[in-house]
Amino acid sequence: MAQRKGCLIGCGVALVLGVGVLVALFLGLGKMVDVAEKTLLDPKVYASVNVGDPESEVRAKLPSGESFVKAALKEGGPAEPAGSVCAWYVSSDDKAAEDVLRLCFKDGKLAEKAQYRMK
Repeated sequence: MAQRKGCLIGCGVALVLGVGVLVALFLGLGKMVDVAEKTLLDPKVYASVNVGDPESEVRAKLPSGESFVKAALKEGGPAEPAGSVCAWYVSSDDKAAEDVLRLCFKDGKLAEKAQYRMK
């Protein structure tokens, strides 16, 4: 009887741990998909916008750019133009997957485009 009870407890613990691992994997995968949707930018879209274009038109073509990796993308890039608001993206091109694409806006227009390697 004692052996059976110990076996049941062990199986219960293993089941709870297994469910915990599955939940953690699911949440981690969800975060990765979230980052991909918010920070990946097609280089063709980046190339299609020009300095001076209205901010509303440019932002309509872009993902939100708001994710927990934003701080990491800022590192190693050129100084931001004074008074501007910038958005950082990762290139969706497999060959340039380490490229950061930065777009800065000022006074309702695209003020600067910058492309640099992620550190």
